[in-house]
Amino acid sequence: MVKSLESSKIVSRARDEVDGFENVYQKLYQAVILQGKSKSTLDNYMRRVSALSLHFQRLPEELSDDEINEYLTHLALSSNSPSRTQFKHTVYGLRFYFRQIGLSKRSIFLPKIREDKKLPTILNREELRQLFKAPTYLKHRIILAMAYSSGLRSKEIINLKISDIDFERFTIHIRKSKYNKDRILPLPKYLAEGLKYYLRQEKPEIWLFNGKHYNGRYSTRGLSWILKSALKETSIIKDVNFHSLRHSYATHLLEDGVSIIHVKELLGHAHVTTTMIYLHVAQVVSINVHSPLDTLYPNWDKGESA
Repeated sequence: MVKSLESSKIVSRARDEVDGFENVYQKLYQAVILQGKSKSTLDNYMRRVSALSLHFQRLPEELSDDEINEYLTHLALSSNSPSRTQFKHTVYGLRFYFRQIGLSKRSIFLPKIREDKKLPTILNREELRQLFKAPTYLKHRIILAMAYSSGLRSKEIINLKISDIDFERFTIHIRKSKYNKDRILPLPKYLAEGLKYYLRQEKPEIWLFNGKHYNGRYSTRGLSWILKSALKETSIIKDVNFHSLRHSYATHLLEDGVSIIHVKELLGHAHVTTTMIYLHVAQVVSINVHSPLDTLYPNWDKGESA
């Protein structure tokens, strides 16, 4: 909530203080909506473009390449993680900005973003059992178990409504998530029983997990707090964040023999190349390379013929 308010203040200041920024904001807003991008994408782009414009008190197209590079260099050289994220969002935001105002050539000369090659942190099954037992409150245990059992993103958790849970068909309906896609996920029967008990005890009205957020939902920051508090009660020493539960879900599915194409669909990835990172951490039993003809006639040495 606080971060959201701070972000909106930056954009509002740019719209008020920088000549011409209001028109640009409206143009980018329309482009994001028409291209089916998420509200969070618009927020990230506008927040960083607003900060740049406020810094120079001019629109980005009025800045020289040297001025933009100097600003980006300052962000890139910052040692803390938030500044690194700001650097990436600023570059992405400027690329989008320049394309929308007909200056695509300027976006080409922006620095390339070097993607981190760090592999995801995976919790093993014993660590997960510890984690799910740790919280004092039933709601917190259910939230952690659901994040893992269905591989949900933080925003997918907080956007779940009671009506999205089908106890008869044992499904979870994820609506308009990343890439503006819906998907149906299996609801584990073990979790379904816990959810029913939770609903009887807590009696939420609309959102599956209500919280102190301004719109009645849990905040993503609240989810992170639940995880951090639970980790303190376990022996887990890995560098874990809330997304690690989703990573663990994907990895364990591959280890259980689910095809990578099915895992891609369950995760809601747009491209299978995104899902393939889990092949680097999953301990999948390897199968010796062979010809399918050998399995077509497995008993050839015992006299079997075509």
